[in-house]
Amino acid sequence: MGESGNRRILITGALGQIGMELLDALQTKFGSENVIASDIRDPQDVNDSSFRYERLDVLDSEQMENIIRDNDINEVYHLAALLSATGEKNPQLCWKINMDGLMNVLELARKYKFRIFAPSSIAVFGADVGKIAKQESPLNPATMYGVTKVAGELMADYYHSAHGVDIRGLRYPGLISWKVMPGGGTTDYAVEIFHKAVASEAYTCFVREDTKLPMMYMDDAIKATLQLMDAPSDKLSVRGGYNLPSLTFTAKELYDKIREKIPDFKCEFKPDHRQEYADSWPDETDGTLSKEEWDFSLDFDLESMCDAMIQSLSQ
Repeated sequence: MGESGNRRILITGALGQIGMELLDALQTKFGSENVIASDIRDPQDVNDSSFRYERLDVLDSEQMENIIRDNDINEVYHLAALLSATGEKNPQLCWKINMDGLMNVLELARKYKFRIFAPSSIAVFGADVGKIAKQESPLNPATMYGVTKVAGELMADYYHSAHGVDIRGLRYPGLISWKVMPGGGTTDYAVEIFHKAVASEAYTCFVREDTKLPMMYMDDAIKATLQLMDAPSDKLSVRGGYNLPSLTFTAKELYDKIREKIPDFKCEFKPDHRQEYADSWPDETDGTLSKEEWDFSLDFDLESMCDAMIQSLSQ
């Protein structure tokens, strides 16, 4: 599995915030001919025909099986999901997409013996977790999205122990990136604020200025994903979701750092319903286990992340 010529990869939910950047990274590492992107949408807004694409509804197990079988897929990055704020508007659909989609991938992995990456999230934690979430902190989520991620971690553990499925996951913090806008998450403000700042527009932030959530620059998230998937299976003690180290700053601290670089930028704070979700999550995550077991560490801090975001969006 470690050689690039042996990797034949399918990405579900590939047109999302993580998917497009992971697609680039996997194509660079293993060759575009070995990576298939899929999503329920057509890539009309993606001005790039340099990747293989299949339209796929992850609830359609038969269609998914055809793609996996016909292309000899041996690794699936299962990113298709409904996120926290969107999921609260339609909890039944959130459960259906997040759980039935994952079940379809797991059952096919049991049949075809391929490896899976299925991300978890800091949304698995609840208000009882305290300021810093440990790997073994209690999982009492406050959103349907978080409920599905806890259930997903349990399913990962079960399919690994009972059926030998090699599945791996990360509890992603809020991810900050410039290539693709996020789609309905509680941490979206940390991306939207950069777009407004670079466009010389004022921003209304939907959380309080003292809100502090675990964050990470997308380059570090992609690095963590690739590193975990390259790690020897027998070195891993966690299947459903490793905590990662995170950046931690308040919404006001992020605004102040951006203003150091764009002095005229204006932001006001008007919390909405998403504040309740943010209040249920930790300020920071302890990623000690990811360091110990597969040597992960962050490359970007708040300063270098802001520099990278502003420079990239300005170009």
